[in-house]
Amino acid sequence: MVEYNSVSRKLFIFVNYTALAVLALLCLLPIINVLAVSFSDSYYVSANLVKLWPKGFTLKSYHFVAETPEFLRSVWVALERLVLGSVVNMLLTIIVAYPLSKESSQFRFRTGYVWIFVFTILFSGGLVPTYIIVKDMHLLDSIWSLVLPGAVPVFNLILLLNFFRSLPKEMTEAAHIDGATHWQVLWSIVVPLSKPALATIGLFTMVGHWNEWFNGLIYMNRPEHYPLASYLQTVIVQRDIALTTDPIMLQQLAGLNNRSVKAAQIFLGSLPIFLVYPFLQRFFMSGIVLGSVKE
Repeated sequence: MVEYNSVSRKLFIFVNYTALAVLALLCLLPIINVLAVSFSDSYYVSANLVKLWPKGFTLKSYHFVAETPEFLRSVWVALERLVLGSVVNMLLTIIVAYPLSKESSQFRFRTGYVWIFVFTILFSGGLVPTYIIVKDMHLLDSIWSLVLPGAVPVFNLILLLNFFRSLPKEMTEAAHIDGATHWQVLWSIVVPLSKPALATIGLFTMVGHWNEWFNGLIYMNRPEHYPLASYLQTVIVQRDIALTTDPIMLQQLAGLNNRSVKAAQIFLGSLPIFLVYPFLQRFFMSGIVLGSVKE
């Protein structure tokens, strides 16, 4: 029997909390550094004097970013992708997970369908075949090219499927006895009871759409159609923002450091996820635990 008030137990808890606190701090340090650089004067940034606190506090980098048409356009594309992609992903995941959560006696060949989905996790169709399919469907340079190829995330599907299987079967059976259809049972009973799992996969879906940059570079032929993550990838890795030929932008850049502008863009790009997470965090752990346990 475990003694929860023993010295060894208290020491174990203290060591765990300390280790987790150090790990959390290590994760926060890069974010704090990016934030500090974005608010610092170009002189201190160029001299590499900014660590965890802004020096020569200024909002010039944010003013410049707010007046950059490419950045604002990419934010709009990212928001469009986030809303459309999340709705499509959640709707299809719910519709697919519900029948797959039934017993084989209720849904014939259920196990076979599940293994087909699992197979897609282990073996990908490949980048080139996927691109050819997207091209043949005339989806290039369309927001749908960023949504449809991953319309049913299999990991989210498995989480939701197992969560549905953990719900009391007596409730759905009683509804069927009262004359409810499967569609009514799904949206009136199963979905309202699955808020933790739906919040969890919703968070995964939104973070995935917001942070994914590779598909934007592949399927979008014109830079003005890039979502925010793809735009930031081109700015930070492939090209220098100071290469702009706009005389007004060049005049503004004269008093800025390129690194501080990039830091401002990175922080603004991460801000929506920081704002959404606290509202979904209370459902997160219960959704993960219940969705990962298979009866």
